[in-house]
Amino acid sequence: MDPIDAQIKRALVAFAVEKALINMGEPVFEKVAKTLKDDYNCYIPDCYEHPEYLKRILSDLYGNAHVAIIVSIKNSLEEFSQHESISRFISVLE
Repeated sequence: MDPIDAQIKRALVAFAVEKALINMGEPVFEKVAKTLKDDYNCYIPDCYEHPEYLKRILSDLYGNAHVAIIVSIKNSLEEFSQHESISRFISVLE
C-alpha cells in the first residue's frame, strides 16, 4: 500500500472516531483518549491499526451504549468501506 494512501486512511479513521466521540460529548472523547493512552500507550489515530483497542474501551466504558458510537463511526466511513483496510477496521469494531 502506498504510504500516503495509508496516511489518508489513518486520518479518515481518526476523524470519524473523534467526530463520533465528540458528538457524544467532550467528556466521552476525553475519557476514551485517556483510556487509550493509559491502557495501550496510544492515541486515537492508532485505532486505525488497532481497532480492537477502541472496541474494548468503548464496550468497557459504555456497555451496550457503545453500539451507538460504533454506528456513528461506521456511518462516517461508509463511503470509504470499499477500501480493504477501512472495511477491516469496521468489521473489527462490530
